[in-house]
Parts: sequence; structure tokens; C-alpha cells
Amino acid sequence: MGRIPRVRSTSGVYHITLRGNGKQILFERDEDRRMFCTMLSDCVERYQLDVLAWCLMDNHVHLLVLDRQHELSAAMHQLCSRYARIYNQCTGHVGSVFQGRFASEPVECNAHLLEAVRYIHANPEKAGIAQTDAWEWSSYAEYAGTRKASITKPDLVLNMVGGRDGFLRMSAESSSQPRCEEQHGRIPDAEALQRARDVLDGFDPGLIKTLERKLRKQALSGLRREGLSVRQIARLTGVGVRTIYRVTAFRRGVQP
Repeated sequence: MGRIPRVRSTSGVYHITLRGNGKQILFERDEDRRMFCTMLSDCVERYQLDVLAWCLMDNHVHLLVLDRQHELSAAMHQLCSRYARIYNQCTGHVGSVFQGRFASEPVECNAHLLEAVRYIHANPEKAGIAQTDAWEWSSYAEYAGTRKASITKPDLVLNMVGGRDGFLRMSAESSSQPRCEEQHGRIPDAEALQRARDVLDGFDPGLIKTLERKLRKQALSGLRREGLSVRQIARLTGVGVRTIYRVTAFRRGVQP
């Protein structure tokens, strides 16, 4: 069966999501994030795209893109291929880095556009990683004026909401209820990755799935005892959630 054709946006605006293969982490270090941002900047210039908003999470990326030249697929293919090649070279990872094709949602009206901007910037807060205005790896600071715009072209949205003050009011509407992981007793993914490496004596969590069964069970059980959630372990290792539940004998009181 062939691939299902993408739905084309009449406005040219798309909400793009890039996910790590098997929900694995895409960015282990800030250097990885900087490298991705540089590649993204090069890519949008080459293919004449406008990035209206962006956010880099640990295991996925959100982009809001205006594609006037219908070059989105070529641009995303180049971006993902280039990043995956260098990421694999630097980390020793083998195989796919990104999960299948990128997801694209057409954005057809102003209300949807503004909601997408709010949603993308609020991702770190909703995930419990950081407050929206404290997360370095998004376009929020470029909109707020606390960082010079480099990747982002914010003028379209700023003109729609009445400038920076209007943007801040709009953003506050979607982030009035903080949901930081620290407040809920959960471990942020970045800290979970470091804990996993400590527990495994430096062994790459992404290679756990290659171990023989007994060693794999020991490694997964060690991560659970360290307080990592089942879903965090799945993101770090690529091992399925059901498998982790089964081999670690899920203990009551530990969050999945």
C-alpha cells in the first residue's frame, strides 16, 4: 500500500511534529539542540520557508512553518537526514533517529494559527520541564523580545495580536496553571537520562534493547528502582511500555 498523500494547506501554514524513533530522546546535550537549530536555519533559508514558531523537546520537535513554494517535504527530508547522520556519528547510535515521516497539520485560519503558537510555546510547561518563558529552546524569547530573532519570523503573529504586549497576554492565557514536574514529584527527562547513565555505569540506555533477556531485565529493573517512570524508560531505551511493565513487576506507588 502506498503512502497516504498529505493534506495541503490552502494558507501554506503547517504545524510540523518530528518525533524520535520509538520515542527515544533526540537531544542528549545542548550541543545537539544548537546543531539542530543551525541546520534548521540553513534549511529554511535554502527552501524559502518562514518559521513562525518552534520548540525543541527532549524526544520531539514542534515547528510552525509557512511554506509558500511547496518545498516542505524536501526541506524536512534534508533536515532530518542531515541531523540523523551527524547524531549517529557523534553518539554511536545505529538505525533510524526519527519516527517515520514527519507529521503535518494544515493551519487554515487565524484562530488556529494563534492557538498553534500558544500550544508550541507551552509544551515545556505542559510536560513539566520548565515554565514557558524559562525554556531556552523555543521561539518564545524571540517573540517576547528577550532574544534576537534568528530562526523565527514573528512579525506576522505579532501584528495579529497587537505587538509584544499582546503576545504576552495571549501566552499567559495558555499557561495560567503551572504544571512543572518538580511540583508533581516527577523527574524531568534530562535528569532521568543522567540518572540512567549513572545506574548503568555509563552504558547507553538506548542499547538496553540489544542485551540478552536476563541482563535487559536487570537494567530495566535498576532504572525503575531509581525512580524513573515506565514511559521515561521507554523513551530512553526504545523498549515497549508493556515489556517494561512485565519485566520489572510494576510496583505500586511509582508513576508510569
